[in-house]
Amino acid sequence: MMRYLNKDEIQSRLRLGKSVEQWLGVIQKDDYTILKWLSIDKESDESFSVAYFESFDEGNEDFLDIYAFSLVDPDEPFGVIDNFSSVVDALAFAEVTYKASPNKYTAAGMTQEEYRDYINW
Repeated sequence: MMRYLNKDEIQSRLRLGKSVEQWLGVIQKDDYTILKWLSIDKESDESFSVAYFESFDEGNEDFLDIYAFSLVDPDEPFGVIDNFSSVVDALAFAEVTYKASPNKYTAAGMTQEEYRDYINW
């Protein structure tokens, strides 16, 4: 079972320079699937970035590394990034723009596990 971070944990992790992520689901097309997730990080200038990713579902039983899948927009190799002066602003932006849930953030790296749960192999 996935462990989600509470509001205090999210803010504490980010202020300490630790990333948080959120699995945002899939877009199903006729002949392919797009995976969506985002990451929030503290930057060296003390701002906070929201990076949004869409990648093609290239997974199979031997290759499950969501972070290595081809991005839908190869011109954005680090995701679509927006920067904010506060944690609160970054989280609010993620909720409004990407429909992120305030209750479904995880520690960095856990999006991989959520992808594995999605494919259910």
